[in-house]
Amino acid sequence: MKIVLLGPPGAGKGTQAQRLVETRNIVQLSTGDMLRAAVAAGTPIGIKAKAVMDAGGLVSDDIVIGIVSDRIDENDCRNGFILDGFPRTVAQAEALDRLLAEKGSALDAIIEVIVDEDILMSRIENRIKETLAAGGEVRKDDNPEAFKKRLVAYREQTAPLSEFYASSGRLKTVDGMQSIKLVSELIDEILG
Repeated sequence: MKIVLLGPPGAGKGTQAQRLVETRNIVQLSTGDMLRAAVAAGTPIGIKAKAVMDAGGLVSDDIVIGIVSDRIDENDCRNGFILDGFPRTVAQAEALDRLLAEKGSALDAIIEVIVDEDILMSRIENRIKETLAAGGEVRKDDNPEAFKKRLVAYREQTAPLSEFYASSGRLKTVDGMQSIKLVSELIDEILG
């Protein structure tokens, strides 16, 4: 299964992705992790990415697509993958469709986790409390100001993906305000 999970920060995509990794024997692919791995491995595309990142720039869509292309060709992706943090824009979604078509493949599911944005802030605050109570380290972007910035970036860049995928009839949605268990069951229904 090749899956894209959409939804704003704090919607529970990471929780659902981890469950799918365990239950479906597929890998979760994070563009940030893939970029760092390509740079560390010194791949041709990793060398290009390193030059851009060292100069303080944003890695171009072409470089990100190249890294995704290389990564999904690896053996552990044979059973499928969940893309985490990609695509972020309609241009990236179009490029992903072209890339998969060139490989004789396509996405099996695009699932959007719909949540009430007003409640997301309390979710982030709870996540911080739970992480600290468990003795864990709080993510740098898990604070109210950073979260608000991430939410604005999501609305401007990523939210248009909903319309893009819906217009082709590929988008499925789940109510992310339900319990984790119920959201998992709804996603399982979509995936069959």
